[in-house]
Amino acid sequence: MTAPPARRTALDVVRIVVVIGLVFFHAALVFDATDDYYVKNAETTGVTTVLAGLGVVWAMPLLFVVAGIGARYSLARRGPGGFARERLLRLGVPLVVATLTIVPVPPWLRLRGQAGYDGSYLEFLPRFFAVRFAPGDFPFVLRGEVFETGHLWFVVLLLAYSLMLAAVVARLPEGPRRRAVDAAAAAAGRAGVVLLPALPLAAVGVLLGLEEGLGAWSRWAYVLFFLYGFVLATDERFGAALRRHARVAAVLAVVAFAASAPGFATAGTDLFTGMAPLAVVSRALFSVSGWCALVAILGRLDRPREPLARAAPTPAGRARLLAYLGAAALPFYVLHQPIVVAVAYLVVPGHAPIIVEYAVIVAISLVLTFVAYDILVRRTRITRLLFGMRAERT
Repeated sequence: MTAPPARRTALDVVRIVVVIGLVFFHAALVFDATDDYYVKNAETTGVTTVLAGLGVVWAMPLLFVVAGIGARYSLARRGPGGFARERLLRLGVPLVVATLTIVPVPPWLRLRGQAGYDGSYLEFLPRFFAVRFAPGDFPFVLRGEVFETGHLWFVVLLLAYSLMLAAVVARLPEGPRRRAVDAAAAAAGRAGVVLLPALPLAAVGVLLGLEEGLGAWSRWAYVLFFLYGFVLATDERFGAALRRHARVAAVLAVVAFAASAPGFATAGTDLFTGMAPLAVVSRALFSVSGWCALVAILGRLDRPREPLARAAPTPAGRARLLAYLGAAALPFYVLHQPIVVAVAYLVVPGHAPIIVEYAVIVAISLVLTFVAYDILVRRTRITRLLFGMRAERT
């Protein structure tokens, strides 16, 4: 088995782009004609539904693939026990802190927008935290009348999958793991094999359905994306296969997504879990499109003349910017949605044209989120710890 390549700056850039893009995405939901977002504008449009579909088919899956790649290197450095401790610290701590402080803001503002409710935030918190244990909805094991994990569903899933992966790796002998990876990497060199992981995703989409509140993918599809990322990082031959198939995968992604569009446009709520032929076929095509899109993206990012282990030096200014943004990715993700919702809550009563309100919400939310990160999070050791950041190097 060939040595695994080092992580590439390009993957971190893509992760940053997706996380920042969530501000644009969630701001658009304020004006979406179909989504039940926390704050809704009086005037809505169906355009946002189409644009959102173009993003959800690949964006959150890509974050899980990148997380799986990162897990491969972290496990190699720390071992299963050290990896589990690190994930609990960097994901579990901000999950608890944010749930106790800012996650209740969007559902509180949703209630504030309803006639007859004018309770303060402090008055709302006991109602929000009136929860019960619900293990049947793993890993979302807390339920309540208004309690939710909100946008932190991504952190909940990633933490659960990371701990599950650590447990499996700790109990699976290294020899069989190496032989399995070597066989998979050898098979990936054959035409079309790297596209086959779309089939398990399609099976999950057909049999288990899609979850609208989880970025329009099943939580068990995200398990596969996470594991796919982990496996891709184990051998250079997977990267070579991605490069060879990038163009055809891009074409297949577009074709499959376009073919799924009629179902998304006409099947309604039945699309996500119903077993009508149109809904089933649309979910299968959507799943295939998602994996093909990732093969195209990852294949284009992996430059054969710039092996990951021998990437060209990055200019100092750009390197500092990428380091700043890379460290900001998780805190930015944690902070952004309560800020977007709060800004929208103040903006939409103005009844300006949709494009104006949208631009204002996006601009103010981006500025406030970066300001909150830069001033309130990254400057002290304790706040860095609370938001999952590593101690600042001196």
